[in-house]
Amino acid sequence: MQPTETLQKQLVGALSRNWWVLLLRGIASIIFGFLLWTLPPGESIETMVLVFGAFAFIDGALQVWTALMERKERDNWVVLLLWGVVGIAAGIMTFSVPGLTAVALLFYIAIWAVVKGVLEIITAVRLRKEIKGEWMLILGGILSILFGGFLMASPAAGAAALVWVIAMYAFVFGVLFVALSLKLKGLKADNMPS
Repeated sequence: MQPTETLQKQLVGALSRNWWVLLLRGIASIIFGFLLWTLPPGESIETMVLVFGAFAFIDGALQVWTALMERKERDNWVVLLLWGVVGIAAGIMTFSVPGLTAVALLFYIAIWAVVKGVLEIITAVRLRKEIKGEWMLILGGILSILFGGFLMASPAAGAAALVWVIAMYAFVFGVLFVALSLKLKGLKADNMPS
């Protein structure tokens, strides 16, 4: 078996064994989106900072847990670990500096989204021959990068528009992760690497 095939099989095995982590991450993202949609306009930015921090930290922690649980099974578990560390760092930085202005938060979230999107696309490319529906992870990564680019290009956007855009991104990203997790759950055990 080629080294790339082995890596792809290991990655599929890790994600399919831990499909429920992707499901939790998707649900957390959907909840984050709904919370932002229901906030009173005057409190939206302050609350968004705290909700974003909690979401990024939980999402990152779940990803780190998956990477650490799979480190003996996978040669390239560090990609998953880095993906999670980015989220944890974003969460910690958000809580340690709660007085962020809207523009600073905007760039902060934009950088987080771009890095996360790149890592999602790398993961999806490695899965492309192993599972059906890897396009959902690629689409999630592309959405993350586009979202980050949009935020960087439009720093003067109004607070209400920013909250709605972030809420929509979180909701769509969450739905994609829930769908991907259910596809991974459906993979047969005989297709998994031993």
